Amino acid sequence: MQEDWAVGGELADDIATVVTEPVSSAVRHCRVTLAEIEVVVSIWGCGLLVEVSDPDRSRLPVPRLACDGGRGLLLVGALSGRWRHDVRPYSKCVWAYFLVPEESRCPS
Repeated sequence: MQEDWAVGGELADDIATVVTEPVSSAVRHCRVTLAEIEVVVSIWGCGLLVEVSDPDRSRLPVPRLACDGGRGLLLVGALSGRWRHDVRPYSKCVWAYFLVPEESRCPS
């Protein structure tokens, strides 16, 4: 990720960790037969937007308490600048936004 996106170190680790959660959840909980999971990473403003989509629009992500066995979305919220989910015409998407440090972003 460092060479192509100018992101490395702890931020790259955080992004990789955050992507793992919605992908794992989609694999585990999606009830659509032969579902495809899509991961898109794009530059948005002066940061990176990570989107994970799957076709099961009926099962939306719900943050749970750690004592209930669900810490994944709490982790996503702690490591990313912000996150949400959207219901789209044929899928749901969990997205997270990461602000890239000024020294690495928006080349002059």
